[in-house]
Amino acid sequence: MTQPRPLLQVKDLIKRFPVKGGWLGREVESVHAVSGVSFDLAAGETLGVVGESGCGKSTTGRCILRLIEPTSGEVWFDGHDVTGAGKEELRALARDMQIIFQDPYASLNPRMTVGAIVGEALIIHKLTKTRGEFEGRIVELLETLGLAADHMRRYPHEFSGGQRQRIGIARALAVNPRLVICDEAVSALDVSIQAQVINLLEDLQGKLDLTYIFIAHDLSVVEHISDRVAVMYLGRIVEIASARQLYTEPLHPYTEALLAAVPIPDPQVKRKRIPLQGDVPSPIRPPSGCHFHTRCPIAQFPLCSTEVPVLEEKRSGHRAACHLRD
Repeated sequence: MTQPRPLLQVKDLIKRFPVKGGWLGREVESVHAVSGVSFDLAAGETLGVVGESGCGKSTTGRCILRLIEPTSGEVWFDGHDVTGAGKEELRALARDMQIIFQDPYASLNPRMTVGAIVGEALIIHKLTKTRGEFEGRIVELLETLGLAADHMRRYPHEFSGGQRQRIGIARALAVNPRLVICDEAVSALDVSIQAQVINLLEDLQGKLDLTYIFIAHDLSVVEHISDRVAVMYLGRIVEIASARQLYTEPLHPYTEALLAAVPIPDPQVKRKRIPLQGDVPSPIRPPSGCHFHTRCPIAQFPLCSTEVPVLEEKRSGHRAACHLRD
């Protein structure tokens, strides 16, 4: 039997940000934010994306939605070319692809009521015909997210961080999307509130048949919600596998170091730390060859410093970009 077509296909996605200088403000260098990212995502699946700050996680998510224009590469959503779409086609695709932003304090307009924030997309996409239908849809969304109907007439400053993030989720779900990119959606929240929002996202996925890209730097959170996990370092995916495979048998040295740094609540369990040498290199001048070779404890020279490792399948469903791991 043939495999169903992936809902989302990302092919060799690249994003460079220009660095300008001199009297005429010409481009003198560029920030290599995303360097050849490729992956597929099936309908109903959750892909976790992890890595250190500045590795390109959020930029990848925003390039997929074209909130940031990619420098090159392709993004296909259910057979539609997102990167080549015109303004009207992109607006239509926006109904199926939404984002939940990181900071619930900055992502909601303080001058708009909750009803106006959640209902704005309903107006743009003309999804309701009457005032009663419009308000009924907003109330339905708020109650689904554990908020009250009368909250629609209040303003964002009247809510806690967890409630604000629920409002952001309601806004994203207003147009019945199929793909939701959660860009550090719980990192600004207290740990107890994080658990509530994560459980809520999982419940909504089952009820609404949603597909998630879950971007985060907290590996324990990602393990809980993800079917597969992609690890990024300096703009590249260095490992991608099922959550079980990646957390139990990591192949890339960077993934091993990340997992070794995750705190364990049991004081009786001892885990060997894997210290990394130096700091993350500048994305303006990333190292040649394997980007990780300057900090890698097993790097071999000149192989790792001159040849770019291919993200290839090392085991069934488990891909890694490392010359020295089979």
